Amino acid sequence: MSHESPAPSLEGTCHCGAVRLTLPAVPVEVLTCNCSLCRRTGGIWAFYDFGTVTIQGHPGNTEDYVWGDRTLRNVRCRTCGIVTHWEPLDPTPGARHGVNLRNFDPGLVDALVVRRFDGADTWTFID
Repeated sequence: MSHESPAPSLEGTCHCGAVRLTLPAVPVEVLTCNCSLCRRTGGIWAFYDFGTVTIQGHPGNTEDYVWGDRTLRNVRCRTCGIVTHWEPLDPTPGARHGVNLRNFDPGLVDALVVRRFDGADTWTFID
């Protein structure tokens, strides 16, 4: 009999399920940020090469929010309003996108080290 915990699911959804995300692997880099947007959404962000996360329901079931330097599109579900991910407006080779891990089973986040990032001021880690 195995006493190992099951591997956390790499599939998540917004609250209503209209947007479904599948990660290609357990995230390596995970952070929470205090910038004006992240502190309001409460996201925990994992980063992947652009195009490697499977996102069902996007763009049909999503809305974009673009602000600041206008390089990123913050994406939320059109129905329930939950922030699912962000992606570059102009994806170039090597571009990354961020996935909000709050849309996944809490066991996934519990198994990771979440770093604190100061996106409001210094653009450095503060942990």
